[in-house]
Amino acid sequence: MARSWRDFFDGEHSIYVNARHKALHDRMVARDVAAIVASLAAAGRPPTVLDFGCGEATEAQEVARVSSSLILSDAAPAVLARVRERYRGDPRIRVLDPGEVEALAPGSLDVVAVNSLLQYLPRAELQRLLEVWRDLLAPGGHLVVGDVVPPDVSPLTDAAALLRFGWQGGFLAAAGAGLVRTALSDYRRLRAELGLSTYDENVMLSLLENAGFEARRRRPNIGHNQARMTFVATRPD
Repeated sequence: MARSWRDFFDGEHSIYVNARHKALHDRMVARDVAAIVASLAAAGRPPTVLDFGCGEATEAQEVARVSSSLILSDAAPAVLARVRERYRGDPRIRVLDPGEVEALAPGSLDVVAVNSLLQYLPRAELQRLLEVWRDLLAPGGHLVVGDVVPPDVSPLTDAAALLRFGWQGGFLAAAGAGLVRTALSDYRRLRAELGLSTYDENVMLSLLENAGFEARRRRPNIGHNQARMTFVATRPD
């Protein structure tokens, strides 16, 4: 039985209702992140990018195509091992654990992308990581934070977004069945015991600005759930 969010994601779980859901989700997120990275590239120079909390990163080559170098990192050891094996031998992609990321040279990154992670972090850890990411970014570099959960977004809102995505993606029946499995899984128990970290727009902007960034909300959100939020924060020159 998982005792933490990291344990949950490092084991078997029912976040994705079937293989089609996972494939479409990964493709959409990679496409959205790649579009943001390309739009932030300075003077057409492909940036050095860190995807922190990358998960399985099955579509990471989409982001690598618009990057000079892509670093993937995740705190779940089994997940990271699979990612390392998946991209072994790809010269554009490096896979590092979080400790190795923090040991990178200050100012060595152009973009840090963090998607669908903040809800699983205590606020104190988020504040620490914001300082880490700021120091790793070069002046003028960008932090992209996606899928931030506002306080007024309920599990029913998330369920409706999944059903909509299932209808659009051709896995509606599996989405309905998956919601039932999730209701009986460790995810519901952990959400009740540990909760999710939520932030309204103004609080998120304040956290980013207090960490030394110039920040703005970006629409649309990364991924399928538009009840959640994406922010772009820039380290000043």
